[in-house]
Amino acid sequence: MNSFGARGTLQVGDESYEIFRLNAVPGTEKLPYSLKVLAENLLRTEDGANITKDHVLALANWDPSAEPSVEIQFTPARVVMQDFTGVPCVVDLATMREAVAALGGDPDKVNPLSPAEMVIDHSVILDVFGTADAFERNVELEYERNAERYQFLRWGQGAFDDFKVVPPGTGIVHQVNIEYLARTVMVRNGQAYPDTCVGTDSHTTMVNGLGVLGWGVGGIEAEAAMLGQPVSMLIPRVVGFKLTGEIQPGVTATDVVLTVTDMLRKHGVVGKFVEFYGKGVAEVPLANRATLGNMSPEFGSTAAIFPIDDETINYLRLTGRDEAQLALVEAYAREQGMWHDADHEPAFSEYLELDLSTVVPSISGPKRPQDRIELSDAKNAFRKDIHNYVEENHPAPHTNLDEAVEESFPASDSAVLSFAEDDAVIPSAANGGEGRPSKPVKVTSAERGNFVLDHGAVVVAGITSCTNTSNPSVMLGAALLAKKAVEKGLTTKPWVKTNMAPGSQVVTDYYNKAGLWPYLEKLGYYLGGYGCTTCIGNTGPLPDEISKAINDNDLSVTAVLSGNRNFEGRISPDVKMNYLASRRWSSPTASPEPWTSTSRPIPWARITTAMTSS
Repeated sequence: MNSFGARGTLQVGDESYEIFRLNAVPGTEKLPYSLKVLAENLLRTEDGANITKDHVLALANWDPSAEPSVEIQFTPARVVMQDFTGVPCVVDLATMREAVAALGGDPDKVNPLSPAEMVIDHSVILDVFGTADAFERNVELEYERNAERYQFLRWGQGAFDDFKVVPPGTGIVHQVNIEYLARTVMVRNGQAYPDTCVGTDSHTTMVNGLGVLGWGVGGIEAEAAMLGQPVSMLIPRVVGFKLTGEIQPGVTATDVVLTVTDMLRKHGVVGKFVEFYGKGVAEVPLANRATLGNMSPEFGSTAAIFPIDDETINYLRLTGRDEAQLALVEAYAREQGMWHDADHEPAFSEYLELDLSTVVPSISGPKRPQDRIELSDAKNAFRKDIHNYVEENHPAPHTNLDEAVEESFPASDSAVLSFAEDDAVIPSAANGGEGRPSKPVKVTSAERGNFVLDHGAVVVAGITSCTNTSNPSVMLGAALLAKKAVEKGLTTKPWVKTNMAPGSQVVTDYYNKAGLWPYLEKLGYYLGGYGCTTCIGNTGPLPDEISKAINDNDLSVTAVLSGNRNFEGRISPDVKMNYLASRRWSSPTASPEPWTSTSRPIPWARITTAMTSS
């Protein structure tokens, strides 16, 4: 149907495309970008039954101050899946084919009606770490564990039309989505229209940074969308988040994300769209936009989107999209009023504003993404929080430690180790960790030597997850910090599991070209895999002797990761406290108390200053 006479033609170079013009519907020009995408979706899919003229008018006449009450049918352009939640969808398609064949029909007619794309990224586990062959061994284990599933998915890719599978060892679904799968403007059957998607992973919203409206759904909804069924939703409230200023040197996208998470959780955005606008948008690189979009589930919002602008086009060009596609994206966005205009402020339901120049380095933890802590206050906050994780009224039995351990428990002074000189150990908390509980436990390891493990020790330092591996600035920042650390003579502490799982092979490529891999490897950050690892609990086991020491003595130890989720028990069953941080801070935590070969402490501030001035 074409109730508004919106069907028209867009000429781009030598190509012409059928489009549905928003300017045919008065009122759509005032809508935020995200609702313009929905309005076009309804215009194009109007059928007089599920989607009617009244639904289009409800969007055009949207009242920003009203509570959501009008239900619409949104038809996503494509479906994105990862292997854990996506496999059941493919199983159901295969079962349908069997049923059709049993009824005497043609099973080959059972296919997705919307393009479906699966990225295998949730099955790799970092069993092996800190060695040059870690990647090969982890991949080998992954294939052994998942051989039947992978054979089935390979069959599915060949059997079904419009179904693409990105193989294991390629990257994390959300980074592969923005680097390769996303179109920003789709072309199908001669029509051009906004790229939209639903995905079987909550962080599907990462693609919002590319101007693609999409969010995570359950497997049943995703399967329905694959079969051409729309997603029922209420027209949402839209929170306008105005960005001004510029990020200061030393501040990363992670710091911005944690600040925005803090603000939006306090404001309340559940069930709402968040849309970034203002002059500051132009100052936010696409990689940072993707990082912000990725954290939409942590904000509580359905989507957190940036409109299309020059930065969008630049990123599409950087990631190898052809010039014809770039021309189409720009021409379509300008024609439909979807191109970002910093001087035009759409109507929003609610307003927030952040001056990017006010953002300071932060971490988040120990158990929720919104528990933001300014880096300058991290030490005090940690010493306060750790008391919530320690059974302080039940000290450990006597060991070879000085009697002062029990007499001053929880320790406010340094515990004195009584091991002989020829049995020297490395403490995991410098000087006993003044001002925090202490329960030193001696650990003997054939591979790692002798050391003392204590409450608060960082036992996992992970450079992983989709949130930041899309972002070259923080990835290169971590590598440069590793370079400075190596040059200062620092080494990784023996109790730290160093996990390195980039979001795609693009990261490996620019690390190699920059000559930075050797420095990361010297700190134990050998490539372990490409996939969702530490973030979803695929950290892999800690070394047996470390795990035993933690569990036998009920130690409260810590993980630091550059991810998006830090709920208790999520990262590792052995770890109680989890902190989210920029990759720049994940690499130094592998050496939580830096010491030179002459046993003199080196402030991390001196190293980071050297890094940022290089």
